[in-house]
Amino acid sequence: MRLHNDGRSLLLLGLLTLWAASGTIAQSNPDASDQAKRQRAMELFDQGKRLEALPLLEELVQKSPQDPELLVELAACLIDHAATLSDQEAVARERFRARDLVQKGWGLGNTSPLAENLRQLLDELPATGAIKFSDNPAVEQAMNAGEAAFARRDFDEAVKDYAKARELEPTNYSAALFTANAYDRKGDFAQAREWYERAMQIDPNVETAYRYYADMLAKQGDMAKARAMLIHAAVAEPYNKIVWREIRAWAIINHTAFNIVYAGIPLPQNGPVSSAWRTYYSVKKDWQKGGRFQQVFPQETEYRHSLPEESEALNATIKTLEKLKEDKKAADLVAADPVAGLLLKMHQAGLLDAYVLFSLGDDGIAKDYVAYRTKNRDKLEAYMDKFVMPPAPAKP
Repeated sequence: MRLHNDGRSLLLLGLLTLWAASGTIAQSNPDASDQAKRQRAMELFDQGKRLEALPLLEELVQKSPQDPELLVELAACLIDHAATLSDQEAVARERFRARDLVQKGWGLGNTSPLAENLRQLLDELPATGAIKFSDNPAVEQAMNAGEAAFARRDFDEAVKDYAKARELEPTNYSAALFTANAYDRKGDFAQAREWYERAMQIDPNVETAYRYYADMLAKQGDMAKARAMLIHAAVAEPYNKIVWREIRAWAIINHTAFNIVYAGIPLPQNGPVSSAWRTYYSVKKDWQKGGRFQQVFPQETEYRHSLPEESEALNATIKTLEKLKEDKKAADLVAADPVAGLLLKMHQAGLLDAYVLFSLGDDGIAKDYVAYRTKNRDKLEAYMDKFVMPPAPAKP
């Protein structure tokens, strides 16, 4: 977890700018002096100089405690400030205050990407308010020192501190990731690229390195490679909403939209195509009440929705649809049905399971994701590439 970096990306800041420009944020009517302070605070905040923006935002929030934009930006600055503190109780107080401010701003209407990311991350804080990087106290000390330097924008010092952590624990994902991010922030993109890729190798199933790398690539105008990194991020952690906010931001900045792929199976009614839907619900009933779940998952004591259940039900449905296509009277009805069309398309591409995991991935199905990804990463990436992510814009 890296609280003080998420929400500062080029992609999300671009989306945040569009969101603010839409007039969604309700602001008070400050006097000229406060307006100048606000403008200066926003400039510093957008430049990533959050420690400098902090005192201005504290003053502005005292005068306008119901301003949702100020509340969330103050919270983000407090998170950076917390990284510079050595007393862990003070760190926790700062982070919990930030959490309260974000929640208040959210309740007042600030549903910006920054607010969404911070709300998600702060809600995941442990009761102690601490963020742990390692079981090794020396590594913890080096990482915390690096985070303090990063918050102060002393990126050279941060790189040195992260290097100390890596010497003690070469496979520490955060140390490699934060090294990359520090190089990224200081504009050394070649070193940043190297370290982002090292972090990916250390743990390919964490989304953060892909996402940060995508942001750096977007800054350089390489939207095609940024797209590829976001696909990797989604495959690493498909149920992490931060990933999808970044994908949405990439799409909006490139004047397009990602595809929401979903085919809800309708309840059976009259007509030939309904026989396919009856097949689907018949298989589901067998899983839920006929003992099929216990056969497939004998080690689990309670029923849950699963990938094998949904896959079996959909494959049976597809077989029925294919038989209907052989009937001249029913073939046109199948061809005209959007649900049937999507299912057949997924089947023909060999990506039906990927569709289930991404588009139907509730808490039950999500439990089957890791095992599937271990053997089928290529199919998950193909699904994202072919059906979800729009193509990158052509270079001018």
